[in-house]
Amino acid sequence: MLRFAGFELDQQRAELRGADGTPIKLRPKTFEMLRLFATSGGRVLSKQELMEAVWPNVHVGEDSLFQCIRELRAALGDERRQLIKLASGGGYLLATEVEAAPAADPVPAEEDRPALAGEVASPPPAEIAAARPQRAWFGLRRQATVTAVAGLCVIVMGLAVAAPVLKPDLLFKRTPPRLAVMPIVDDSKDARGAAMAAEVTARLTDGFARIQNISVVAPRLAARGGDSSAASTASSDYELRGELERRDQSWTLRARIIKAATGEVQSVVTASVAADEADPQLAQSRLVAGVGHVLARRLNEILAPGSVRSSSTGSSAGGDKVAVEQALASINQTTRERFGAAQTMLQKARTDDPDNLEIAVALASLQMRGIQMRWFSPDEAVAVEAGASATLEQALRARPNSIPALEAYCRFQSATNRFVESLVTCGKALSFDPWNGSALYLIGLGQVFLGRFDDALATFRLADRYDTPPASRWTWLLGAGWATLLKGQGEEAVPWIQRSIAITPATGRSHMLLAVAYQRSGRFEEAKAAIEEGLKLQPGTTRLNVAPPAKNASPVYLAAADRIVQGMVDAGLPEQ
Repeated sequence: MLRFAGFELDQQRAELRGADGTPIKLRPKTFEMLRLFATSGGRVLSKQELMEAVWPNVHVGEDSLFQCIRELRAALGDERRQLIKLASGGGYLLATEVEAAPAADPVPAEEDRPALAGEVASPPPAEIAAARPQRAWFGLRRQATVTAVAGLCVIVMGLAVAAPVLKPDLLFKRTPPRLAVMPIVDDSKDARGAAMAAEVTARLTDGFARIQNISVVAPRLAARGGDSSAASTASSDYELRGELERRDQSWTLRARIIKAATGEVQSVVTASVAADEADPQLAQSRLVAGVGHVLARRLNEILAPGSVRSSSTGSSAGGDKVAVEQALASINQTTRERFGAAQTMLQKARTDDPDNLEIAVALASLQMRGIQMRWFSPDEAVAVEAGASATLEQALRARPNSIPALEAYCRFQSATNRFVESLVTCGKALSFDPWNGSALYLIGLGQVFLGRFDDALATFRLADRYDTPPASRWTWLLGAGWATLLKGQGEEAVPWIQRSIAITPATGRSHMLLAVAYQRSGRFEEAKAAIEEGLKLQPGTTRLNVAPPAKNASPVYLAAADRIVQGMVDAGLPEQ
């Protein structure tokens, strides 16, 4: 057991615990990196040393290392980077004293324990045996036995009365469902296929191990003792199986979740990436995210029957499905006309089925986008916020682990400038779907308003590496461009914003941000044209109304945002 900065690192149980003894969930790779830091004696560990130790015999890029570092800092509450420090010249160190906790002293036997002050010492065991009455049941005298039986009856009756009220897991601790991630089969007939399949398997294992309400059986554990298939079936509730193929100019990963006891297929998904992708790490990341995102959401539904469902899994039926899909499309591909049509459709669906939480959550999430885009009057916005808050709180009371409800509540907190709370809520959504690009976008948005531009850019970049769900892609691309601009880097922001506009060209604010990027790069004519396009799409925009609300925003952000607005004015945005 190692102790540092109020934390305990239990190497035997592979567990990190906080000051109150509560376990802090870490991915296996992240835990291994923390263990290396804690046992390094305070020395600096180079990036290469960390990568070789945590990912032995596997080539990984620095993005995997940076992700583990970010996860460690988040788990340790090290936002100021005082524990996990970047050393000059590269490398990292754990900048705190680490102590090896002494082994716990064994509890002395009752007969060996010395009497405490003022306590009457117990007689020796032989005297107890001699004095014990001969008639005893289960080692108890008759009177004690009667008392014990009576007490047991009271307990049983109490449990019988409480059973309809108490949740089963309050009476009997449930074991989390076990998911066996089986080795991805290489069907590619390509020389790189075996290595690619092995890395995809490892990334899927690490990703699902981060999900809060399941436990993961790694392939090597499932295979221990010979037949991996038999071992996984015997020890797991669900299996993840898949095949990697090389089709024409693409890699294709097909994966499925199977109920181990019956062999019933719960969900099937396919993801593809270009075979000529120059960055193999990016190709692997997008393959894994493409299947992991969908399967994680399906697992979320399976483990919370009757939960608020997401239309991305196709679990709704009939008109409800159409309404929810339209709402999601309008959130991710926003125009005012699409927003209005989707809101009308959802309001009608909710009138027809007022108890349907799925529709209520979709409507609340859509309306939060309307607030962010300022498509409600001030009075309307107040009423919409109140209704959405009540709806989402009700949904989370009913289904606290529902991914769609957590996403919608995070969007609500972000739209109402509760940025710290939104980080917590979206972090919980990620704990059930680690590949959730929408949640990552909202986290990056919160980091922007809190003045943490480097963290925000890293978050948006991670969302781009996952690229799931693809319909939200334009949001994190725009976020990356915005964060880069806030850092004062105009030329670097241009390609991010251009990629976002190529997907969703009808948002005026995107063109205005592009104008600032051009302006800072000395491309003044392009900046003027971009402002003109933005004003066509968002007429009436001026210096007075272009900036987002400043409530709860960091002074660092406000100062940088003022410089961006001035850049828009310099490019041609009207003052008033």
